[in-house]
Amino acid sequence: MQSTTSFSRSLIITLLSATLLTLSLSGCATMKSWFGMGGEEVQIPADSLAIKGMDAYDVGDYYEAAKHFNEILDNYPFSPQAMLAELKGADCNYFMENYAEALVLYKRFEEQHPTNEAIPYVLYQIAMCSYQQIDTIDRDTSGATKAIRDFTRLIKAFPESPYTDEAKARSRAANEFLVNHEYLVVEFYLRTDKYLDAKTRLNYLINTYPDASITPKAKELLAKIESGEKMGFNLSSWFSGLVELPDWHLFSSEKPTGQPLPTK
Repeated sequence: MQSTTSFSRSLIITLLSATLLTLSLSGCATMKSWFGMGGEEVQIPADSLAIKGMDAYDVGDYYEAAKHFNEILDNYPFSPQAMLAELKGADCNYFMENYAEALVLYKRFEEQHPTNEAIPYVLYQIAMCSYQQIDTIDRDTSGATKAIRDFTRLIKAFPESPYTDEAKARSRAANEFLVNHEYLVVEFYLRTDKYLDAKTRLNYLINTYPDASITPKAKELLAKIESGEKMGFNLSSWFSGLVELPDWHLFSSEKPTGQPLPTK
């Protein structure tokens, strides 16, 4: 009887040890929460967290969605759901307008999953993080410069992707922003009677952006300056109606594809 009891205890200990080992490896629940010890909540499985995260994401509750995706990455970093959590976590930050954080997360996804089928979308979003931070034409232009650079990277790497046409259109819009910035600098030079600097800037604009919308007007203004004509009270008319960031739809050569692309 004693030997049977001893054997039973040994068997229970063996099974318990195996169960605890399985739990620790599977990540389905912590040891204490599984057995109700310590009053801790049961750890939600990765697939359930993914469902909760996507449910919140689909209704625009990006803060709540990000919490679920972060929990997957914290507790199940090697699970099949982790890659989804990485990408959707970046999307959540993007749609919450945390562009700097979203940019870091998109770049991390690209570095860790360079051959993933979502890479064209990720490259598009990397560019959009800069595009969405384009400021007014009288201030910093780095957002436009970076957006053009990253859109170009997408266009060259994946010319047939469903994001390419919109990338081209937004790149042209950002390019127009840069041109308008250059043209605005000309106004400053003219108002401060720095006509030589104004001519230099206009020549740079015309040669660098020959196809820009403002270029014909820039050529006309340059001709007047070179003729020795002073702008005087007519100066404002040359710079009125200067667009900050043109609507990218003006440069799109195709109809919308139905892809869920962020807009601005």
